[in-house]
Amino acid sequence: MDEVEVIVAHRQCATLRVGDVFLKIDSDQRRSDVEVESMARAPIPTPRVLWRRPPVLALAALRGTALGRLGEPSTASRAAWRAAGAAARTLHDAPLPPWPGRSLDEIASRLDGECELLVTNGVLPADLVTRNREIAEAALRPRTPVFAHGDLQISHVFVDGDEITGVIDWTEAAPGDALYDLAVLTLGHEERLGDVIAGYGAPVDVDVIRAWWSLRSLLAIRWLFEHGFDPAAPGCEVDVLKARM
Repeated sequence: MDEVEVIVAHRQCATLRVGDVFLKIDSDQRRSDVEVESMARAPIPTPRVLWRRPPVLALAALRGTALGRLGEPSTASRAAWRAAGAAARTLHDAPLPPWPGRSLDEIASRLDGECELLVTNGVLPADLVTRNREIAEAALRPRTPVFAHGDLQISHVFVDGDEITGVIDWTEAAPGDALYDLAVLTLGHEERLGDVIAGYGAPVDVDVIRAWWSLRSLLAIRWLFEHGFDPAAPGCEVDVLKARM
């Protein structure tokens, strides 16, 4: 019998690997429903669903390795990063999923609440939060929604050489902002943004991507601390905020 490897585990969900099978255990079946339906609709490679017995979803492993990890240098080629940008464009050009995404008012309200908690609880200096909240404002503008992955971090994009072999973790997929996906993909790897944009093949507003870097980090930091992750590690979310000062 293969060893059981814990990929990630916290109060909301856990992912285990046994050989070439990933077992995702989620306390919220709505997220699992979204993941399965999104992978069925996505026009880019995704893991194959082997079986589903709530609360467990079994997925086949993808060929290759992750494009990179937040806080670590990426060894992937420039062509692989361009291919990731092209995959994002293909997804964004697909028909919208039928369920709603988050509204701008909802995002702004959550952002204000998180910023207040970060300062009140002494998690981050007030000037760091204030400056990044100002930058984040540029992301809260009217936009035409696309089929967005919603959590397109580099550890969710798998490559083999220069080829994208699949994208995982679709629980946040919904109609959303194309530039949010590009921002999450390049978070902490700003030097790769040019390659991603080249692969994307459409004009983008880089200032809005930078705004999403700030907004994403501000929203994530408290959750990460509370669930046993370290957003203050080198190259991670706190450093992303400091880079904007």
